[in-house]
Amino acid sequence: MSLIKFNNGNRFFPWNNDSLKNFLSNDDFFNHDFLEEDSLMPAMNVKEHDQDYEIEFAAPGFSKKDFEITIDDNTLNVCGQKKKEVEEKDEGYTRKEFSYNSFKRSLKLPVSVNTNQDVKATYKNGILKLNLQKIEEAKETPKKVIEVL
Repeated sequence: MSLIKFNNGNRFFPWNNDSLKNFLSNDDFFNHDFLEEDSLMPAMNVKEHDQDYEIEFAAPGFSKKDFEITIDDNTLNVCGQKKKEVEEKDEGYTRKEFSYNSFKRSLKLPVSVNTNQDVKATYKNGILKLNLQKIEEAKETPKKVIEVL
């Protein structure tokens, strides 16, 4: 006696059909980047210098008052929130437009960051720049070169 594979699931349950799954997976709506959390995050650059770390966020359209920057438990939290509302009333019609943009980025800081010293934050031309100073021991440690034998 031989066994024959029987697949009758598609007849009674059409949502299990591969053609439906392919249709949904190829649909631009379901694959669009705006559904991914990372697409809402600003681009970020981190540079390490001898004396400090420089972190840049691309956040165009914000103003200085739209940012909240905190350090809590060796974690840097950068939040940006912008609201805009415009309302026009003229001869029997009303037009109201609004927009809301926000983001939050949290970064675990390395032990070499001096969290007791003030963080310098500047915002210019859509770039939020933070400078975090290193502790003295981290500044003085020379680079060790290891020879390969």
